Amino acid sequence: MSSSKTEKQLKELMDAYQQASPDKEDNYKGHRNVVEKEPRRIREDPVAFMLNVGLYYQGTGWRGYNDYVGNKVYYPEFSSKMKAMVLGSKQVQDVIDLLAERQAKRLQEAQDAKKVSKLSDKEKGKLHRRQQRALRRELQAVAKGIADKCVAKMDDIRFIRFFAFLINNVLVRLYHQGIHIKESEWVELKRVALMAQEKKQSLILLPSHKSHIDYLVVSYLMFRLGFQIPHIVAGDNLDMPVVGTVLKNAGAFYIRREWGDDLLYKTILEEYTVKLLSEGMNFECFVEGTRSRLGKLLQPKLGIVKIMLEALINNRFSDCYIVPISIGYDKIIETSTYANELLGNPKEKESLWGVITNTRLLQLKWGRVDVRVSKPYSLRGWLDEQLKERGTMDLNDQTQKAILLKSLGYRVLSDINNVCVVMPSALVGTVILTLRGRGVGRSELIRRVDWLTRIIRAKGGNVSEFHEMSTGDIVDRTIQIHKDLIGEHKGKDILEPTFYGINPFELSYYRNQVIHMFVEEAIVCAALYTVVKIGGGKAMQRMKYTDLLQEVSFMSSLLKLDMIYKPGGVENNTRRTVQWLVDNQVIELDSDGYVGLSDHERQCGRENYDFLCFMIWPYIESYWLACVSLFSLAPPSKNGSHGPVWVDNKLFEARTQALGKTLYYQGDLSYLEAVNKETLSNALIRFQDQGIIVKRRHATPKSWSEITLHEDYYPQRQNGMLVPSGHLWELVERIGKFRREGKNRRDNATVSTRVLRLANLLGEDNLQPTANQKNLSKKLNQDKAKL
Repeated sequence: MSSSKTEKQLKELMDAYQQASPDKEDNYKGHRNVVEKEPRRIREDPVAFMLNVGLYYQGTGWRGYNDYVGNKVYYPEFSSKMKAMVLGSKQVQDVIDLLAERQAKRLQEAQDAKKVSKLSDKEKGKLHRRQQRALRRELQAVAKGIADKCVAKMDDIRFIRFFAFLINNVLVRLYHQGIHIKESEWVELKRVALMAQEKKQSLILLPSHKSHIDYLVVSYLMFRLGFQIPHIVAGDNLDMPVVGTVLKNAGAFYIRREWGDDLLYKTILEEYTVKLLSEGMNFECFVEGTRSRLGKLLQPKLGIVKIMLEALINNRFSDCYIVPISIGYDKIIETSTYANELLGNPKEKESLWGVITNTRLLQLKWGRVDVRVSKPYSLRGWLDEQLKERGTMDLNDQTQKAILLKSLGYRVLSDINNVCVVMPSALVGTVILTLRGRGVGRSELIRRVDWLTRIIRAKGGNVSEFHEMSTGDIVDRTIQIHKDLIGEHKGKDILEPTFYGINPFELSYYRNQVIHMFVEEAIVCAALYTVVKIGGGKAMQRMKYTDLLQEVSFMSSLLKLDMIYKPGGVENNTRRTVQWLVDNQVIELDSDGYVGLSDHERQCGRENYDFLCFMIWPYIESYWLACVSLFSLAPPSKNGSHGPVWVDNKLFEARTQALGKTLYYQGDLSYLEAVNKETLSNALIRFQDQGIIVKRRHATPKSWSEITLHEDYYPQRQNGMLVPSGHLWELVERIGKFRREGKNRRDNATVSTRVLRLANLLGEDNLQPTANQKNLSKKLNQDKAKL
């Protein structure tokens, strides 16, 4: 494409946007429901529905998918061309030669060791070469099988039109209020895509990952708005009969979750990725690695992005553009499944195909989807900036390269959070779960939703636009969508409708979608709570700023695997956060350097302060529970002595959940969601990082690990009973200072007695060897016998 043609297209694009949305400062301008005029059900308007079928079949207008931005896909032999390029590459052929040589050498060594060969050296050389050629042919066949599984089949334009029609009907039926975008973001994306097309460069789409539907939404929008459909990195668990083929024809390519030391597989995957990037093919992968079961963004997992960054560093392609994307839903299809998994129940088998073909689901009306696109940026430009800021870096050093990769991952997550839209479900769910009491009246619920909306927008966040709908209408609509999670008390003997959480655990998924907006403020308020909960006069419920900073530093470090903080470091963030809380009259900072609750906050019943504490308390409870559970790693032996015990990691997590559920039902834990296995797993990883527990890994019978306490944290016993003292108990108490106070937890001695008694019971179970440990012991005995 010529430069003048690109400039002309850009001018036409911007002129069209200016006419459609002249007032860019108006929040209500430039928001569009892209499926607003789509017929949803054949019974509602059979004529319109059949006309729509005809438009897709004939490929009318944008449905033809003939004139899109980006290098061309969907022509015959596209996939076979990509396979030939990958398998014929020097890198793949060199690896095949290397592996064939290694295996032929092993065969020769085995034959020499058995002394069965009486061949001369010359004959041995000929045999070695024949074996090597045979092995090479076998490896070529293996490589072809890997490529057949990996490479997407984007060959048939008729198929993609049919698939777009199918997905259109799934989305408009399930999310009946539409798919909403901000047009200015897509105008900017198209501007960048036109430049990328001219330079034969790729867009790297990095969406948040909440649902199986994510794949469909992004590809559908790319099709509908005239972009090259991306190649999508998908786990090989989706490569199932029928659905696997369908998705592959729609751009998916399947990779293993782990490829370990499989050099051939790794090389083919790297080559395929590089060929796609060098050919200017758009790429989609999920920076979180898997769907978030908690509602908030997960820590970055950057396997494929690592391949891209290393290829860029090695100049194997010129550049690409990073495009962070946020996808928000009024209701997630999988939340009940997520809740069951997090509570430790067996994982239910589910698939994207099951969603598409589930007629019961398609009869439901689950509101809307909001998709926001962050401003794209050049990966090479970002790399150059990093190298300039960090000074001298050795890009051949794996440690320094890992630092760069981690920085990129958190940049993408921060960009997603910055553009994400807070949905009404998140607003209503957050309010219900952050108020004291059994329920909330409708008027109070509307007032707090209004307050939360204002405060999010004041902090620079985005809230779904509903134009002329009142807050009351939005709240009523949200409660109707979530009637399985939010209950209503009403009747003649009740003065006003009162709402409550039927399933707070599942509802917390929506509250967690807001936590990134308030995480620093919540940690500061939880730190101040260590003195607020003591009670007494105003002078008793305050602390020195330096002490507050120390508590915030401890909590921020502890929760670093679960929370994504703003850049700047803990001191700068705390200073900025305290100022925000002062400006909003939640706390006050006096001239002597003391921090305490403001008079305004005391007069309003601490409603805003409590709101912020409620956001973070469930996570604090999880870490406290994980710490308490470590006492079970010190069980008494049958003869009364005690020593370290190794416990299967997965089994330990399950037993920790059992301890948590018991403590919850007995009143020593405030939140059932504190027993979710994802946060508990992060807590144990954090304790491992801090040297509190030790982990060792085993490769047989299949990969597994076990943990034990570090000797410095081994608890003490008196008369065979655990006692609340020592380094481990000090950590329990340190975390416990931040916990929400409850009626069962005022007497710390009573709490410690109950909790340690249960941990001791759990410890007795940990003495029993698991199947993995029995197998490992059996193998060790066999190895000893061989020696």
